[in-house]
Amino acid sequence: MPPPDPTPNERAPARTRARHAAPRRRRWTNPALVAAIVVVLAAVGVGAFALLHRHAGSPAVDATAATAGRTGGRSSTAPGSGATTTPASTTTAGPATTTTTSGTHGPLSSPPLPAPGPGFVAGHVTAVGDSVMLDYQTPLQQDIPGVDVDAGVSRQWGEGVSILQQKKAAGLLGSVVIVGLSTNGPITTADFDAMMAALSGASRVVFVTVHVDRPWQDPNNGVLAAGVARYHNAALADWNTLATQNPGWVYSDGTHLPLGGTGAQALAALVAAKA
Repeated sequence: MPPPDPTPNERAPARTRARHAAPRRRRWTNPALVAAIVVVLAAVGVGAFALLHRHAGSPAVDATAATAGRTGGRSSTAPGSGATTTPASTTTAGPATTTTTSGTHGPLSSPPLPAPGPGFVAGHVTAVGDSVMLDYQTPLQQDIPGVDVDAGVSRQWGEGVSILQQKKAAGLLGSVVIVGLSTNGPITTADFDAMMAALSGASRVVFVTVHVDRPWQDPNNGVLAAGVARYHNAALADWNTLATQNPGWVYSDGTHLPLGGTGAQALAALVAAKA
């Protein structure tokens, strides 16, 4: 019997059978497609390099900006006009009152400062007050470098007298004394005289009028004004008038001030000018 006819696969050459038995890897034979892929890959590489370069350089830029911000200063302005930011190179250093010389302190020159009596530290300033003084403590310390501020919430006039007596006995009382009291209750002429007796020998005593929504505001300010007129070494910083002219400087309670705000700076400047 003759052998069976070969199948189509058996009739094909060996190479053809091998190609059908094991598929071969496809080759890229389209030159245009290859060129397009190369162009895309090159563009992606350039973009990635630029992005990495930008991020690598950004810390130096941020550090420079931060340094510029830290070295920027604030120039001095008139009370109530607000503060302006200027570059450090154009900022004038030093607060309004920077030095204390013999016989004078601050812009006030009339009357001139006499030499202090026993128990007072010449060339030093002490400020005693209530919670309102806490509101302007920081700008006051900037305007009068070295000032000793002793302020407390709800402090009464009599407590302030006792504190000053203790400082004087300990030899810690400045020859210039700032009194910012009478916000929390009425005072009398006798109270004023008791304060001046405790401060006998001070070179200057500055009394700050009160701005408070209470019935004792005007009577207390009258006592302060009349008392200052009777003592040659006393001066008056009329905060009530200035605050009345600028109601936006204080809170809705009509008494306290935003810390570091325009009102606090203006009050500190007013007091420093009298010291």
